[in-house]
Amino acid sequence: MAQWCQLQMLDCKYLEQVDQLYDDSFPMDIRQYLSKWIESIDWDTVAIQDSLATVRFHDLLAQLDDQHSRFALENNFLLQHNIRKIKRNLQDRFQEDPVHMAMIISRNLKEEQKILDTAKSAEQEGEGTVSAMVVEKQKLDLKVKEMKDRVQVADQNIKNLEDLQDEYDFKVNTLKNRENEINGMTQKELEKEKMTVGRMCFELKAKRQDVVTQLTDLLNVTQALLSDLISEELPEWKQRQQIACIGGPPNACVDQLQNWFTAVAESLQQVRQHLKKLQELEQKFSYESDPITQKKAYLEARALDLVKNLLSNSLVVERQPCMPTHPQRPLVLKTGVQFTVKLRFLVKLQEFNYQLKVKAVFDKDVTEKKGFRKFNILGTNTKVMNMEESNGSLAAEFRHLQLKEQKVAGNRTNEGPLIVTEELHSLSFESELQLNQSGLDIKLEAISLPVVVISNVCQLPSGWASILWYNMLTTEPKNLKFFLSPPSAKWSQLSEILSWQFSSVTKRGLNQEQLNMLADKLLGAKAQRNPEGLIPWTKFCKQSANEKAFPFWLWIEGILDVIKRHLLSLWNDGSIMGFISKEREKALLSDKCPGTFLLRFSESSREGAITFTWIEHDVHDKPVFHSVEPYTKKELTAVSLPDIIRTYKVMAAENIPENPLRFLYPNIPKDKAFGKYYPKPSEAAEPMDVENPERTGYMKTELISVSEVHPSRLQDNMMPMSPDDYKALSQYVSPRDIDAVMSAEFPDQN
Repeated sequence: MAQWCQLQMLDCKYLEQVDQLYDDSFPMDIRQYLSKWIESIDWDTVAIQDSLATVRFHDLLAQLDDQHSRFALENNFLLQHNIRKIKRNLQDRFQEDPVHMAMIISRNLKEEQKILDTAKSAEQEGEGTVSAMVVEKQKLDLKVKEMKDRVQVADQNIKNLEDLQDEYDFKVNTLKNRENEINGMTQKELEKEKMTVGRMCFELKAKRQDVVTQLTDLLNVTQALLSDLISEELPEWKQRQQIACIGGPPNACVDQLQNWFTAVAESLQQVRQHLKKLQELEQKFSYESDPITQKKAYLEARALDLVKNLLSNSLVVERQPCMPTHPQRPLVLKTGVQFTVKLRFLVKLQEFNYQLKVKAVFDKDVTEKKGFRKFNILGTNTKVMNMEESNGSLAAEFRHLQLKEQKVAGNRTNEGPLIVTEELHSLSFESELQLNQSGLDIKLEAISLPVVVISNVCQLPSGWASILWYNMLTTEPKNLKFFLSPPSAKWSQLSEILSWQFSSVTKRGLNQEQLNMLADKLLGAKAQRNPEGLIPWTKFCKQSANEKAFPFWLWIEGILDVIKRHLLSLWNDGSIMGFISKEREKALLSDKCPGTFLLRFSESSREGAITFTWIEHDVHDKPVFHSVEPYTKKELTAVSLPDIIRTYKVMAAENIPENPLRFLYPNIPKDKAFGKYYPKPSEAAEPMDVENPERTGYMKTELISVSEVHPSRLQDNMMPMSPDDYKALSQYVSPRDIDAVMSAEFPDQN
């Protein structure tokens, strides 16, 4: 079954996660209309080839034209309009950068698959492994059901009370009329009727007391449920959102929270209607110590306070500020670049549709002025919340906001207490809800998680580090001075965050051995086993690690980038060991067959680089380790790592070049491990037709990596290469390519 079809069969909490993948940068409409075509394309490959991306971009536009024609045949004017609008937006956004579109589609397809995998895994776990969180949600569902049941009972009892009071009025009036008649009732009949009316009066008073008591109990139940929602569920949801923002598990479905809030609102509405009905009944009939007279004002005030409390906490930031160009780096905003943010009102009632006008305000409550940058919001900063544009929820999405720095005299960098990427700013949203029937205005406000504002994309990694550190260590959204004295993080906290940075953009996080190596770098070998070990902010992001010229985080960020651009498949299938110390590397390889190698990331490259180390044995059968000079993005752009491994040679004067790489650790034959990534025969360079070289006019060449080493470092069984052999080799591999790719003698350590 197609992936898109499988997704549409999932529970609402998973569909909510799918919904968050799509916005104006790539609308869900396209995913729906062109699902079969989209899933037939290898978007990972498209995303790394400019020419192919251009072709696929125009293919997509052609597919939209076909879809437009189908809508035209159906005389569906609205959908024709939507398709034309989507096509124009795509052309405006991606015409000059089709690779970006391919990256968005590739990312979305992978995120969809993760959602499917999560759903399947949850289904396989079964009822016997229901998490504590699910149990809590079930308890809340039961409380909501109890509240609704009480509302229905109260509703029925008030109707019964009204019927009883009407009957009592009728009996009283009938009795009065018959008493005044000339031929009235006998004394015995009169006494009997008075007794009947007296019993009805007694029953009526008891019924009134029961109804007032029931409404009081209903408000007690509603208040307890509302307290759970506001003091526990809402903060927990916001905390899960924080975790999701920094790469953790996707946030739980906000629809469930909306259902609970809406249920409470509906119940409170009905209670207020019940109180109005009681007021009507009181006006028709009352007496001394009437419970309605005594309790009505108290119940009305209490219900109104609960309504105010509910509504004032119902405006939330459903999707945090994020630049569409960097969807996996929310909360880092660049001046002059559009960003999006989505608000939701958790009380979904039709009467509020188009009634809430929300305004975005930047740094509303910031009192610190000296040294901190100030910004203006550009674009449409007011939106009306409605249900039509948000799949039925009451929401508003700001899609075209930008920030522009206010220019002030003086050098801000010298005056400010913090560097640019440590400055935290807030984005607030204000609205007002008028309840005309109550004559009450309710001020609504929501605030985003703190954002970092950068002016150059090179500041993005450091800005993201600040977002990670903040959301890892605090849940207070207004603590904008956090980095004036940032707390240290426990290794148990940071290790999880680091693993998320990999699992959020690939299919694999970090295993314990990889995390141990990173702990060594931050805490030292003796401290890495201690999960409570503390890492200061400066050591994570500001100080150089291991006397290198760059901080620990920038090293990690460089590795993440090289994985995303060049090593994604190898990382996903587990071929890259990645993070391993040199000592551990030797220990793993020392008892392996000659030619066994492993792949690890260089510790000396800020931009991200990968190397391989293999083992040989000298004449005395002692292990000898060789590490190749790391391959950076520049080399990996020219030749893929599997091709480098396939064609790699070591060579010394008078020796035949030989590939020393035989087994990927622990013992996987090289071609079995990497064969699926080698060029297909049709893609590989065809051998030169020596007899008819004029067919192409060129001799076929292939870029290969060659290491020139001293003969004494090669194994004794390598056959010497004569000058004639070397001359013949140079005919097939150009000297220019050899000089460009081959490095000087490789050191044992890297």
